[in-house]
Amino acid sequence: MARFALTVVRHGETRYNREKILQGQGVDVPLSETGFRQAAAAGEFLSNVKFTHVFSSDLMRTKQTTAMILEKSRFCKEATVKYDTRLRERKYGIAEGKPLCELKALAKAAGEQCPNFTPPEGETLDQVKSRAKDFFEFLCQLVLDEAGQKGHQSSGIIDSGLKAFLTETFPLGSNCGPDLNSDSVAQELDANILVVSHGAYMRNMFTYFVVDLECTLPANLSKSELSSVSPNTGISHFIVNVEQDTNGIKTTIKCICINLQDHLAKVTESA
Repeated sequence: MARFALTVVRHGETRYNREKILQGQGVDVPLSETGFRQAAAAGEFLSNVKFTHVFSSDLMRTKQTTAMILEKSRFCKEATVKYDTRLRERKYGIAEGKPLCELKALAKAAGEQCPNFTPPEGETLDQVKSRAKDFFEFLCQLVLDEAGQKGHQSSGIIDSGLKAFLTETFPLGSNCGPDLNSDSVAQELDANILVVSHGAYMRNMFTYFVVDLECTLPANLSKSELSSVSPNTGISHFIVNVEQDTNGIKTTIKCICINLQDHLAKVTESA
C-alpha cells in the first residue's frame, strides 16, 4: 500500500479568460498581468510545501503558472517539471478562439446545453474523463512503484511535515473539512504531488474522483462548489491511498478542499 497527497492548481488568468473566449488546446495564449500575480500568490501560498513530483499541462498558460509557483518555493525551485499532454484543457474544436456565447449558441441550436454539448471536432466529456483516468492511474502506479523500491520507508520530511502542511497551507475555511487535523489525515506520505492544469479538465477529473472512485468529501461542501469551474489558480487538495492486488489498483480518496482561493484576496485588493 502507498499513500500520497495530490494538490491540483488551475493556471492563472489569461486575457482570453477575462474576455470569456474559449482557448481549449488550439489557442495557447500567455498569462495576463493579473494571471502572473495570481500565480505568484499561489506560489507564496504553497511556498513551504515540499513537492516530490511536479506535473503540468504542456500549454503555455500552465507552464508559466507552474514556473511561478516553483519560483516562490522554499524547497522546489529546482524541481523537474514533467509536462503531460493528458493534462491539457478540453478540446473545443471549431469553438476555440471564439466567445463562450457562440459555444452556447451552437449548443442551443443542437438542442443541448453546456458543458455536455460537444462542438464539431471537440472532445466529449467521456474523452476528457478518459484522459484524467489514465493520468490518475499513472500517478497511482508511479507512487506504488517508488514506494516498493524504497521498501515503503517514507521520507522523514514528508512524514513530519504533513500535518503542518495541511493546517498552514490549507487554513480552515468554508470549503475545508472539519477533520483536517485528524490522525487519519496526518499520516505518513510516500509522495507529495503538484499538478497544474485547466478549469474544464479539473472539473471532469474531480467528477471522476467523486462518481467513479467515491471520493470522501468535506461535510460542508456544496454541490455547486463541486460542479463549478475552479477560479484561476484555485487550489484543490486530496489524500490518496492506493494498493495493488490481483484485481488491479484499488484507491480510496479523501478530499480536503476544492477550489480554494484564499490566496487571491491580496490580488483582488491590488487590482
